[in-house]
Amino acid sequence: MSSNVKTATADAPDSKKQELRAWLRMLATTKMISQEIRRRLRAEFGATLPQFDLLAQLYREPEGLRLGELSKRTMVTNGNITGLVERLEADGLLVRETPGQDRRVTVARLTNAGRQAFAKMADVHESWLREMMADVDPGTFPILNKSMDELQHSIRNHLSDAED
Repeated sequence: MSSNVKTATADAPDSKKQELRAWLRMLATTKMISQEIRRRLRAEFGATLPQFDLLAQLYREPEGLRLGELSKRTMVTNGNITGLVERLEADGLLVRETPGQDRRVTVARLTNAGRQAFAKMADVHESWLREMMADVDPGTFPILNKSMDELQHSIRNHLSDAED
């Protein structure tokens, strides 16, 4: 646990601030995993995490996705999606198409090379996660996943309708 997490909850009695402790631990854990995945993607594949995420979305959609939908699914701005798509297109991993007569609509779709490259990246990515979590008792994961489902359900129940 990072020193910031420890400091933020150090003087809290055991029965208090459990939600804060959980949230801070989730943030710290996510940050550690993300930083390591970013480092490994760059070193092994010359790719960024946003590129990996974009390829993952397109891998699930063989017919492709509109750029606006890609932006929404990856939580990357429209302007940044365009740059990511241009780079991946230059690398031969995807193509942009204009379906039908509406030239305002652009769909990105993986090429065969893109599908093969992502499949390899995804397999290696999964092995990295297994490696990083190897010291955890395998029986912990079903419990952790159930707990995270409950947490997500509770959070969804208490989200405001306001958008940023």
